Amino acid sequence: METGQVPLARSRVNQPCAACKMLRRRCDNNCALSPYFPTEEIEKFACVHKVFGASNVIKMIQMLEEERREDAVKAIVYEAMARVRDPVCGSAGIIFHLQKMVHELRSQLETTTAQVSELRAQRDQLQGILMNAHVDPLFYAHNRTSQDDHQTIAYDPMMISFPNLDQMEPFNM
Repeated sequence: METGQVPLARSRVNQPCAACKMLRRRCDNNCALSPYFPTEEIEKFACVHKVFGASNVIKMIQMLEEERREDAVKAIVYEAMARVRDPVCGSAGIIFHLQKMVHELRSQLETTTAQVSELRAQRDQLQGILMNAHVDPLFYAHNRTSQDDHQTIAYDPMMISFPNLDQMEPFNM
């Protein structure tokens, strides 16, 4: 259905709308509620009637322009159903709950982002250490083992030796 169009009238002429059915009155072509509460949606009208009353809903609908009525009825139904679920807060309680969830999720996102940054920094630091490390060639010669004809090297990070610059002899060409 396009925006601004009023829903088509009931498919069966003799079938009353949900409002008239619930209020046990005759539903005619001038019924203000029939375009918005078809017969199948009696539960929706029951909530609206319980919270706002039929006459108040009719007054609210009639105060609006024709193209805004459908959205108004949707808002009225939503608020009525929220009031039935939570008589004190209604839809404001739902909004508060959702805002609280958004706040908690933002906190979790900030915490996770900080953890990711910290882990990246640690990774970069470890990569820097490994890139600058000089491995003693004798380490590989002493720690080679053979298993099932495969050459494997046992890696022990404590065996990595860094050259002592004070003991190194100058390189001559």
